[in-house]
Amino acid sequence: MKYRTIGSDPARRREVSVLSLGAMLLGTVTDEKTSFAILDRYVEAGGTFIDTSDNYAFWVDGTVGGESETLLGNWRRSRGIGDEIVIATKLGAAPLAPGTGYIDNPEGLSAAAIRSAVEGSKARLGVERLDLLYAHIPDPKVELAETVREFGALVCEGAVGLLGISNHWAWQVERARAIARAEGLAGYEVLQYQHSYLRHRTDLPTELSPDGVSATADGNLLSMVRAERDLTLVAYSPLLAGAYVRDDKPLGAGHDHGSRESRRAALREVAKSSGATVNQVVLAWMLGADVPAVPLVGASSVAQLEESLGAVDLELTQEERARLDAA
Repeated sequence: MKYRTIGSDPARRREVSVLSLGAMLLGTVTDEKTSFAILDRYVEAGGTFIDTSDNYAFWVDGTVGGESETLLGNWRRSRGIGDEIVIATKLGAAPLAPGTGYIDNPEGLSAAAIRSAVEGSKARLGVERLDLLYAHIPDPKVELAETVREFGALVCEGAVGLLGISNHWAWQVERARAIARAEGLAGYEVLQYQHSYLRHRTDLPTELSPDGVSATADGNLLSMVRAERDLTLVAYSPLLAGAYVRDDKPLGAGHDHGSRESRRAALREVAKSSGATVNQVVLAWMLGADVPAVPLVGASSVAQLEESLGAVDLELTQEERARLDAA
C-alpha cells in the first residue's frame, strides 16, 4: 500500500492509504459476513481510509439510514480497531422521516442539525471523535457562515478532526473556506466529488441544482485543488459502477459527449500493453495524475476489492499516460 497526508494542521493531519474503501452498501445490500471479510482484507492490505455517511443506505428497502455506520462500529469493536483506521462520514443528506428522501426532506446543515447528526454518527461508529466529517450536500435554507461556524466549533471542541465538503459548487467551497479563514476557524480541506477518467457533463440540471451537476469534479474544482496545496480530492464512483467493463451497466446521458469512445479505446489499449484490467488502469491513471485523487472504491466481494488493490502498484509508463491524456 502507498500513503499520503490529508490536512495541513500538524496537530490534526492524518496519513491515509491512497485507495479509500467505500462502505455505502455494507450492512444492507452486502451482508455482515461479507462486509467484515471485505473490511478485513482491506486492512490486511494496508488500507486505512474508510468512507461512509449517516444516510447510507436509506434507499434500500426496510432501512432508514445509518446502517453502514452501525456495521462499521460493530466491525471496529469486534476487531479491536482503534484510531489507526481513519473513518470519514458525512451529514446533511439523511432524510428526516422514513419514506422521505434527501432532496425533499433532508436533515440539512443548520447548527442544530449538525450537532444532532454528529452525536448520532459517533454513537453508531462507537467513537468519541469523528476523524473526518463532510458536509454532504448544499443546504440552500442555511447561510454558509452558520454551517462553517458549527463545523469549526466541533473541531475546537475535539469532536471532529478534519473537515470536508462534497457535492457543492466550487464557489461555495471557496466562500466557505474564506469565512473560516476570516474567523480563524478550521475549514474544509478534503473535497469528495464524482471523478473518473471519463468526465461527466456538468451542464445537465438535477433535482438539487437547475444550474447543472455540482457533484462532479469539473475544471473549476480541479483548478482549485491544483492551486491550493492544503486540499485533497477524494473521487467517488471512479469506476462508474462497473460501466467501464460491464455491458449491463451502460453509461448515461452524463457521459454522452465527443471524447467518450476515444477514451474508452485508449483504456483498452493501455490495459493490453500494461497487462492490467481496464478498471486498474483507470485507478492508476487517477493516482498518478497531475491533480492526484484518492479513488474511493466500493466492493461487494473480496475479489472485487482485490482488483482495485492491484491498481496501487500499477505504474503506467510515460507513453501509456500520454496516450490516455491525449484521447
